[in-house]
Amino acid sequence: MPEHIKKKLEEEIRTLEHELNHELPKELKKAVAMGDLSENAEYHMAKQRQEFVRARLGQLKKRMADLSLVNMANIPKDKAALGSTLRVYDSTKEEELEYKLVTSEESDVSKGLISTTSPIGRALLGKKVGDTATVVTPGGSRELEVLKLITIHDEA
Repeated sequence: MPEHIKKKLEEEIRTLEHELNHELPKELKKAVAMGDLSENAEYHMAKQRQEFVRARLGQLKKRMADLSLVNMANIPKDKAALGSTLRVYDSTKEEELEYKLVTSEESDVSKGLISTTSPIGRALLGKKVGDTATVVTPGGSRELEVLKLITIHDEA
């Protein structure tokens, strides 16, 4: 797992754990002190936030575990996969584009960083130079021909 992603996830986990263990108990205690819990908006909001924070922490910890299982040896050396940079020709727009396949945490379409779980990312996975990928988007289908491929192994 790239170090900057790990740090980003760890920071969010620390922030949420602090909120869950320190801030929310104080809010709940203050709300309980106001009396009747059945009509206590502050209490209900704090409880909802507590449920949300717990769920988000669960998601983040699972994502950390999933990313730590990524084995570089399992990433193909000859076709598009996580970490690959591809130069493609978009026949619909009649232009060349460059995409880098990244994790969802790193994605930034404006910089050409495409998540492997996005429609374009999924369509490009497993492609080699000369292959054509059909991408189904809300705006219609697009044909992307792979012109150049640099895998994560080539960059290392």
